[in-house]
Amino acid sequence: MKDARIRFDTRSPFYTELKERVDAWFEASGQRPRDHWKMYLKTAIIMAWWLGSLVAFLTLDVGWLGALGLGVSLGLSTGGLGMSVMHDGGHKAYSDHKWVNAAMAWVIDLIGASSYVWNEKHNVRHHTYPNVVGSDDDVDIGPLARLAPGSPRYGFHRWQHLYMWPLYGFITIKWHWWDDFYQIARGRIGAYAFNRPTGGKAAAFWAGRVIFFGWALVLPIMYQPVALALTFYFVAQFVQGVVLAATFQMAHCVEEARYFEPSADGSPVDLDFARHQLATTIDFATENPLATWYMGGLNFQAVHHLFPRVCHVHYPAISRIVAEVAAKHDQPYTPTPSVRLALASHYRWLRTLGQPGAVPVVGSAVAAVQSVAGHPEAIV
Repeated sequence: MKDARIRFDTRSPFYTELKERVDAWFEASGQRPRDHWKMYLKTAIIMAWWLGSLVAFLTLDVGWLGALGLGVSLGLSTGGLGMSVMHDGGHKAYSDHKWVNAAMAWVIDLIGASSYVWNEKHNVRHHTYPNVVGSDDDVDIGPLARLAPGSPRYGFHRWQHLYMWPLYGFITIKWHWWDDFYQIARGRIGAYAFNRPTGGKAAAFWAGRVIFFGWALVLPIMYQPVALALTFYFVAQFVQGVVLAATFQMAHCVEEARYFEPSADGSPVDLDFARHQLATTIDFATENPLATWYMGGLNFQAVHHLFPRVCHVHYPAISRIVAEVAAKHDQPYTPTPSVRLALASHYRWLRTLGQPGAVPVVGSAVAAVQSVAGHPEAIV
């Protein structure tokens, strides 16, 4: 479902030149946008890491320290599967073959969530309207925290920069037991309706949940004491939740990002698509190859939002083109240098938004048009 109040101009001179430059780079380099050998090798490595962590817990006399250590390993490897494998498949950026993308996208069902709901929530809503209050469900997590200036503030938010970090660890557990079931039952994601899965899509959803709960809980309880099995599950999911939440927040919920609201009267407003993506999405740690490898290029989040159908192994090269074209068109593009600085920015953003009166409510999309046209300081 599209938001009728917002239309994006995808033929602006900036975006047109950017796409032409990227296309020319692929032609000159002889690289393919998808089906890169590095992706297949990475998939094999992370799958082996994930499977090895699980099998080790099921077959060894691990004890409490082993359960904790293997739980951390499983959580990190599961996060890697989501960010480095599933994410590209879900965006059809893994391969030119439809069945390969579908298989990689279904990895999220294997690790406890729904690829069908994720597509609606992430591809349709978030990628179309990043950081648009009321349209991007990812920056609206209810009263628990205030992530955007346009969201309501409650008194307990003054401590959100402290309590949200451990709560991030429960994101995937909530996902497993509640979110997808609730959203499918309602047929809504936030305020927006979507079609419930039927036929083969419904079968894939239920098959994924059976397989997930089978390997995540049933098998561990069969092969290890119940307390160890539950500890293994909780530690793995807690670690994964923190990793996934932090990766997203470092790209969108930081001081450098901008937030917008549609026009108050409901009239459609034209926005420059590319400038909006760069205003609301921040790259970080772009010179850190380990972060890039593990996060599946999600530290190049702005590049990803501009070219979601391109495999993430190309993001470092594309980012240099983005920087050149952005400078030519007077468009700010300044990645945060490190993971540490990006996390610190998110911490300060949570603290600022939690204080009474510290951040004014964002302007309408009319102000947003002026802002993304080259004056991002004009709004929060």
